[in-house]
Order: sequence, then structure tokens, then C-alpha cells
Amino acid sequence: MTSPTGSDPRPEIRRTAQGDWVVAGRRCRACAEPVAYAWPRCPACGAEVEPADFGPLGTVWSSTVVRIAVPGHTPPYALAYVDLEDGPRVLAHVAGDEPAPIGGGARLTGVSDAGDLQVEVTR
Repeated sequence: MTSPTGSDPRPEIRRTAQGDWVVAGRRCRACAEPVAYAWPRCPACGAEVEPADFGPLGTVWSSTVVRIAVPGHTPPYALAYVDLEDGPRVLAHVAGDEPAPIGGGARLTGVSDAGDLQVEVTR
């Protein structure tokens, strides 16, 4: 499945007036399904969606360390799926080169120079 916003599959992230980083996504008006992308309709029920911000906090669902080279990234580097509070699950780069603890807290910290969502472990 391709991203509804174009060829880049990464979610949009922005800084709030309070200085926190959030994922700018959508929430379904009918079923409240959160999505990290600008879908025109809810992927769960097909109803209308409205803009919603998610984060900056979340919980690590899964994590790994990548040890192979891919364009634009020098190994080793850590990745984690993070369930944002009251929001969707997103893939993010973790500060450092150690996997994040499953069930641990995470905070969005911005976007890397390569455009990747970044998080830090908080607990």
C-alpha cells in the first residue's frame, strides 16, 4: 500500500507552540480510529476524518538494532515501533545504538537530517 501523501511513507511531524514534537495525523469522526497520515477517509470504517495531533509521549511496542547498511543510514542504529498516547503506532529512530526496552516510555524528539522520526527513551 502506498502512502496517501505521496511516495514518502513517513508521517508528518511538527513542533507545537509549547515546544513539543507531535505527529500531525487524522482521527475518524465516526469510530475515532487514529491514523498517522493524511488519509482522505478512515481506513477502518470509511467515514470522514479530521486533523489530529499525536504525541509527544508513547510506549515502545517493539525495538531492534539494524546492523546492515542502507542508503542514508550508517549502522548500527536502533528502530522502535512506538504506540503514541491515544494515537497510532509509528516507526521511529531511537537515540543511540541500543534497542529500546519493550513497554518503556518514549518521547518524540524531532526529525533527523535524513527526515526520519526520532524518539528518546524516557523510562
